[in-house]
Amino acid sequence: MQIAIICGGLATRLRNLAESTPKAMIDINGKPFLEYQIEMLKKQNIKDIVLCVGHLSDKIKDYFGDGKKFGVDIKYSYDGEKKLGPMGAIKNAEPLLKKDFFIMYGDSYIFVDFKDVYNFYKKNDEHVTMVVYKNENKYDKSNLIIENNKVIYIRDTDEIKKVDYIDYGTSILNKKALEVIPKNTFCSTVEFFKEMIVKNKLLAYEVKKRFYHIGTPKALEEFRSYIKNQE
Repeated sequence: MQIAIICGGLATRLRNLAESTPKAMIDINGKPFLEYQIEMLKKQNIKDIVLCVGHLSDKIKDYFGDGKKFGVDIKYSYDGEKKLGPMGAIKNAEPLLKKDFFIMYGDSYIFVDFKDVYNFYKKNDEHVTMVVYKNENKYDKSNLIIENNKVIYIRDTDEIKKVDYIDYGTSILNKKALEVIPKNTFCSTVEFFKEMIVKNKLLAYEVKKRFYHIGTPKALEEFRSYIKNQE
């Protein structure tokens, strides 16, 4: 299995905490956050990793290199000068991607059986499969409506609509799905997933265990506490 980690964002919600450090490299009890992600993936035998990088990318490459010293294989896809957004970055990485691949956000720490998700995806005609969690606005703002194992709505504004679920932080897709994204163009996750909903191609795989993330100062401290309690 292969995974592309989107870690080129500007981390605006973290303000001065990520001004001179990529969000993926923020120190968590002595190690960069991305190292915890890689360790989690390695435990599930996912060693083929593509890092979609942009902001301060040299700091990531200088630390992780080709991944060998961490027991994985890392390749890099660079956004360049133009802001591409998360799915624009995935489109940019297309030459490095296999037929089927996972994506994961560079600020998410999750608890999911990737093999089970892969099998679910294969069983369902390789439709794009998003891992979802019934969050009810608890750990971040919920943004999805799920019906019959399908994502039927994704929110991109503060419009009033009852949404209980959230994108857990990982999805699996076939490279063909990237055809809806023009090259060298900004594309958000919301834009991409909305297109999949229109095409009736977005399935939901629900998990029951909460996620962690480091997208806000509060969430960052919560993850630090989680890691400290595991030691």
